[in-house]
Amino acid sequence: MKLAEALILRADKQKRIEQIRERLSDSAKVQEGEKPPENPEELLKELDSLLKELTSTIKKINKTNSLTKFDETRSLTDALAERDAIALRRSVLGTLVQAAVVKQDRYSKSEVKYYSTVNISEIQKEIDLLAKEYRETDTRIQEANWNVDLIES
Repeated sequence: MKLAEALILRADKQKRIEQIRERLSDSAKVQEGEKPPENPEELLKELDSLLKELTSTIKKINKTNSLTKFDETRSLTDALAERDAIALRRSVLGTLVQAAVVKQDRYSKSEVKYYSTVNISEIQKEIDLLAKEYRETDTRIQEANWNVDLIES
């Protein structure tokens, strides 16, 4: 099995667990004399089984990521961490730009005037570079995911 396939399976298991969460919530209480739509005990057994499968899948993915070379100096795990840091910096800078945009809604000269404390165009250029770096890194990660076999043990 390829790493990408395991990632798809992981996402599927996570979705199924969320569905069980909702089904358990729907079956948690009923009016006196009524029956729940589903047996909570059976749902809990299914949840335990899915959690066991998910844990096993995640362990295999993590092991594969840590033992797979991304380039000469980094593992796939390193590349994933760096990609996530790029995305986070880009997000924070985007929030900064939104906060720094000055809208002058003054009706008279006596009202307070606001000025931006940061260079919005420079930050926007950095955001654009980070977006490009993220796309390039993510593309290489996705390529690796489809070329690397999942370590099963």
